[in-house]
Formats: sequence, C-alpha cells, structure tokens
Amino acid sequence: MLYLQFFFLLIMLYMGSRYGGIGLGVVSGIGLSIEVFVFQMAPTSPPVTVMLIILAVVTCASILEAAGGLKYMLQIAERILRANPTKITFLGPLVAYTMTFLLGTGHAVYSVMPIIGDVALKNNIRPERPMAAASVASQLGITASPISAAVVYYLAQLTNISPEINLLTILSVTIPATLCGTLAMSFYSLRRGVELKDDKEYQSRLEDAVWGKKIRETTASTLGEELPPAAKHSVILFLLALVTIVIIAMFPSIRTIGDAAKPIKMSLVIQMMMLTFGGLILIVTKTKTNKIAEGVVFKSGMVAAIAIFGIAWMSDTYFKHAMPSFKGGITDMVQAYPWTFALAMFIVSVVVNSQAATCRMMLPLGLGLGLSPALLIGILPACYGYFFIPNYPSDIATCNFDSTGTTKIGKYYFNHSFMVPGLIAVPTSCIVGYLLAQVII
Repeated sequence: MLYLQFFFLLIMLYMGSRYGGIGLGVVSGIGLSIEVFVFQMAPTSPPVTVMLIILAVVTCASILEAAGGLKYMLQIAERILRANPTKITFLGPLVAYTMTFLLGTGHAVYSVMPIIGDVALKNNIRPERPMAAASVASQLGITASPISAAVVYYLAQLTNISPEINLLTILSVTIPATLCGTLAMSFYSLRRGVELKDDKEYQSRLEDAVWGKKIRETTASTLGEELPPAAKHSVILFLLALVTIVIIAMFPSIRTIGDAAKPIKMSLVIQMMMLTFGGLILIVTKTKTNKIAEGVVFKSGMVAAIAIFGIAWMSDTYFKHAMPSFKGGITDMVQAYPWTFALAMFIVSVVVNSQAATCRMMLPLGLGLGLSPALLIGILPACYGYFFIPNYPSDIATCNFDSTGTTKIGKYYFNHSFMVPGLIAVPTSCIVGYLLAQVII
C-alpha cells in the first residue's frame, strides 16, 4: 500500500508540474486531501517557516527592484561583461551566480541574459556557450545564498540537531562547492558546439529577412538609462542587510535576548532583517508601494511560495506516514552508499521544480534516516535537478533570448543546451561540497 501511495504522490507532482507555479501548489492540495481523507494519513504541519522566509526575502528584494536597485546592479554587471567580452563564457555565468547569491532567487537572470547574449554575439562567440551556463549558474547559486529559502530551511533544521552548525558553516561549504561547479561547466562551455560561421541554423537565420534584421540590429543594454540616486541607495541598504545577517549569525550573543537560554533562531532573524531593511529602503528611497507588486521578483516569489505550500505539505505528510516502514531498508542502503540520497534529492527536484520544496521534502527524510549533517550539507547542491527537463522558466526564457538559435531544446527533448552544463555543475558541486564538509563540519 505504501508503494501505491508513493506512486500516487509522484502522479500528483507530475500533474502539478504540467501546470507549473501556482498550479503545482493547488494540485498538490488535491493530493494532500486524498492522502488525509482517503488514505487516512495524519496531516503534518504546513511549511509555514519556509513560506514566511520566502515572503520576507521577496518583499525586500521587490522593494529593491521597485526602487531601481536591481537595474543599478544590472548596469554594474553589464559594465563588467562589456569590459571583458572575450571572457563572457566565464563572466556571464559568474555574474548570474552573483545576482542569485545576493537576491536569494534565480529569477533576476531574466534581466542579464539578453546582455550576455548580445556581448557574445558581437564578439563572434557562440551565445549558447555563456547563456546556457549562465542559466544553470543562476539556479546553482541558490544553495550559496544566505537568504535563499533552501539554505535558511537547512539552517533552521540543522541548528536544532547540532548547535555548532550556523549560517557560516553551511555557506563555507556551499559557496566554494557551487563556485567550483560553475567554473567546471564554464570551462566545458568554452568549446561546446560549432563556431557561428559553421552553424547551419544560424547562417540560415542570417539570410532570413526578419531574423537577419533582429540579429544585426538588436542591442540589449541598460547603460544608456539614467537612474535616480535612490537606485544606488537601495543597493547599499540591501547589501547592508546581508552584512547584518552574517554578523548576527557569527555572534550568537547578539541574538540572545535577556535571560533566554538559547539565541533567537536565524530563520527568525532573517525574516526580521528582510522586513526591516525593506522598510528602510522604502522610506529612504521614497519608493511608491504600488510599484512593488509589479516587478518580476514579487510575482515569481509569490508563485514560489504557493507552490511550496502545497508540494511540501503533501510530501511531508506522506513521508512521515511511511517512514516507520521504510526506515530499515532505506537506512542500510543510504549509509552504505551515501550518494544515493543525493540522487534521490536530484530526482525529486526534477519533479517539483523547486530547491526549497526539495529541501523541505528531503531534509527531514535524511535526518530520519540518521544521515550526518555534514553529508546533508555537502550534497545540498543536489536539490537542483530541474534543468534535466527543460521546462523551467529561466531555461525557456534563455532559449527565447538567443536570437541566433544556438541555445535550444533539442529534437529529442532531452538533448537540450542545459543538460551537459547541469550534469557537470551539480555533481562537481556535490563532490567538492562533500569533501569540504568532512573537513569543516
């Protein structure tokens, strides 16, 4: 019966993925109701902590975007890329990774991707090389961001088990690990595909009246746009928020209030700081509140929160119900072959299209199986597997941004531009992360 119920769980996740975003959350709600009232599973608590973290971070980042801060950051990134055009295959992914690291979401890549493609094309570099790697890097950077929901959820759960684990402990593993993964796939991308002069599809587009004009005349740039002083001020305040969070994480005495025996949890600190600095940005920059909900960060963040609401609640209910029966056999296998749990995380991520949701589903399972915090932190990048099926918005947008047609979904669907970079970046990150975790933790 448990295997049948697990198959039902996979079907509901698949059905939800067909609708994506909000649809994934509400279809999972159907699955949850069937689990409870048909299969008689006791419902677990909804993923309130993860949702509140997402809401707080998205709120602050959305105010930053409304104040012009995101455009200001984009202009800095563009100057770096255009000043070093021959290094675009390395710098493009690193810029995308850095924006995700700062904002806690990979959706900011939509703004920088046309610029990466433009710089590559104008320097006769196959756009697929930096663009596909940048799309993967924008998602890989989530597990290195101090304000991403995936990292904060890991922090909240692991500090309850090992008090010596803090935000810096996790980031000291995930940042170098994912950077190594990013550099490894960028190195591979240097020579991937044929040169533009030998690419038949590109040459045919050049001869086409519509495509040829688009390729020759379209220039993506933000440098000509003059931004108000508020844009720079908002970025300074946002960066100050990140610094404040790291300082509070480094010194637990700051978050030990009164005679309390334990410091305030970092998940609460991050929520407070994001709301606080979001308010400061709003007041200092005099940003109009009606602009906040119009940005891409706010919309994508709200969709992610709803998706996680349903996915994590449905999955958590099943795993808590099934764990007593599965624990024995699975524990022996995972302890003998730890990489199998990383593979399980990867597969779940392919289905649910969310790193935070994958962590919310799999971390309690890993802890229940008796896996060590060092192992679980080391393989954290495995929660990014949704490049495997090319239906994630950033991947689709990247294909659309590449007017040359070099970045694409292949004839056989799985032979797409993001497959090999992802298969290089994620395993490399997990291997490096695992080795680092054995030393650091």
